[in-house]
Amino acid sequence: MSKPARTRGERSTPTGEHVPVMLAECLAALDPQSGMVAVDCTLGYAGHSAALLERLGPDGHLICFDLDDIHLADATARLEAVGHPFTIRRGNFASIQSTLAELGIGHVHCVLADLGMSSMQVDDPSRGFSFLRDGPLDMRMDRSRGRTAAELLATLPEEELAAAFAANDEPMAEAIATAIVRERGNLAFERTADLRDVVERAAPVVVIKSPGSGPARKQQLLPATRVFQALRILVNRELANLQQLLRVLPDVLEPGGVAAIMSFHSGEDRLVKAAFREGLRSGAYSACTDDPIRPSEAEKLANPRARSAKLRWARR
Repeated sequence: MSKPARTRGERSTPTGEHVPVMLAECLAALDPQSGMVAVDCTLGYAGHSAALLERLGPDGHLICFDLDDIHLADATARLEAVGHPFTIRRGNFASIQSTLAELGIGHVHCVLADLGMSSMQVDDPSRGFSFLRDGPLDMRMDRSRGRTAAELLATLPEEELAAAFAANDEPMAEAIATAIVRERGNLAFERTADLRDVVERAAPVVVIKSPGSGPARKQQLLPATRVFQALRILVNRELANLQQLLRVLPDVLEPGGVAAIMSFHSGEDRLVKAAFREGLRSGAYSACTDDPIRPSEAEKLANPRARSAKLRWARR
């Protein structure tokens, strides 16, 4: 019943506790009921999954996907403690349609996807996701396959790097890409510190002076943040996988079934917004959110990493 899994679903609080972001809002959007079949596309530490499974009851079934096996044992134990039927598949949620067919499931009542990466991943220096911690420049969510961030930086043309950074809203995209290509002739980008140093030289942090005698402060989002995020998205083909999920969602949902997708990145949110609105226009969906649902002020205060979250839902 429980097999391997992609990590996400949790954000760490300042105290280190892993909590599911906007759990109440996700459950309200999906409205899981006893006996239903649901999918959590991003298992992570099973915060959302455990809450879904409790609602589904002994006659329901939860199918979970995860690319990363780092917390699989803990997540499995958390779901086993609930005691209701579930299946975990280690793999990408883009394969949701074929996986459901393999399981003999035609349609499901609920689909939840919590996009991006988990706090457990970003806080682990060995994964290479964060420029705040020196480590190998890997960034693969599934470490058993695919090219690392270091390998991509060594081979991608300057134009592709610049396009990826620009798509992630980095205004200095071309300058940063030029600097990376210039430096890689002399420097093997093997560590996160290597990339951070080049980015900071190519796009120095802007200090914004407050009017009057107020304190000066750094720009809100550092160039290195956007570059690391853009590179992670490239390494894991995240936008392509999301597009595939959005294409097949109407086909895997039961009539009246609901899909809820939480994003932490403007490019992801734009794709979800466009797909849901087009589905409403074409008749694939009967309703969808007009505006994204955001975390409450209390949640953002308790868990700062939830601040950029946007939740959208659509009903078949």
